[in-house]
Amino acid sequence: MDYARFFSDDVPSFLRSPVREIFRKVDLASIYSFAGGYPDASTFPLAEMEGLTRRVVEKYGARALQYGGTQGVTELREIISQRYNVPLERVQITTSSQQGIDVCARVFLNPGDVVLTTYPAYLGALQSFRAYRACVQPLADRLPLSDSGKAKLIYIVPDFCNPSGVTMSLEERQALVEFARREDLLIVEDSPYRELRYSGADVPTIYSLAPERTLHLGSFSKIFAPGFRLGWIIAEPALLEQIFVCKQALDLCPPVFDQYLAAEFLGSGALDRNLERSISIYRDKRDYMISLLEKYMPAGVSWTHPDGGLFLWVTLPEGIDTVAMYDSALAAGVAYVAGSFFFPDGSHRNTMRLNFSYLAKERMEAGVQLLASEIQKVTRKEY
Repeated sequence: MDYARFFSDDVPSFLRSPVREIFRKVDLASIYSFAGGYPDASTFPLAEMEGLTRRVVEKYGARALQYGGTQGVTELREIISQRYNVPLERVQITTSSQQGIDVCARVFLNPGDVVLTTYPAYLGALQSFRAYRACVQPLADRLPLSDSGKAKLIYIVPDFCNPSGVTMSLEERQALVEFARREDLLIVEDSPYRELRYSGADVPTIYSLAPERTLHLGSFSKIFAPGFRLGWIIAEPALLEQIFVCKQALDLCPPVFDQYLAAEFLGSGALDRNLERSISIYRDKRDYMISLLEKYMPAGVSWTHPDGGLFLWVTLPEGIDTVAMYDSALAAGVAYVAGSFFFPDGSHRNTMRLNFSYLAKERMEAGVQLLASEIQKVTRKEY
């Protein structure tokens, strides 16, 4: 049976995630995976979970198992409001930070509208924008140099960007805000890694510089546990109202029991204690990964030195195609994400994204050695 006629006109715009395709086909435990954005499982607060769960059941009873408000449970919204010093009415809970991106695309974009972003760009955002048939264009040199056309949104990951690991300076953020105000654009500030800083000084959020036109997206996936699928949006109530209505059709409400767990986790101070431990683990892993790249990578290979987050961006000599070499690398037992997937035009095929948070530290050296060996093989063929 030919099912093609049943699919909507949007289906051809759906973009497959190469990362998800890897996980679908390969047992991560059987390879050296630098591919996904998985946190280190040792950062999950397993020791706290029994007590948190008991407190939620005792404190909220059946409420924790019932439907909740579309905007999220008040207890969690209040804690986020206090933690980030914003009014309660500016806090919307989402079913994951990814939903925050997708609902912004759904609410604000028409087919053909332009989203401006830095390249390389987060693949999950590109998937959402493409699904709604928007056009993604680059912010040249961090600021557009040409007419913004039908642009409505600027999408940006300003802190420890996925995939590059780069952090925008205060001056760059101020220039971005100035441009957005001049061109009357909204800014979607995707900030799931902000609290995972390992070196350097904090930079003010874009939201703090332009609260009237910024939607600030946060996530519990990297600071609590990704399995809870919880995030939040901080924005003007007039913007959140339309997101609230849209979310009613998407999921009715975020997971209620998970929200109460998150509220207890934050409210008890466990989040900050866990963050301190997580930052120590990830700082050590970042430094170790960079030392291994310095030790094993062949000449002509370079990489970013992020102050936080979970990723490094690696650039190979021109002419090397990380898409073409992927199958042989995976067959050898090592996985990465080819950098071209983070560019809407598929360019920069000599780049890759490496994750340093997931793989156990004692397995990193063998994985980097294997990856360096695969790069060396391709380099010898090219030159």
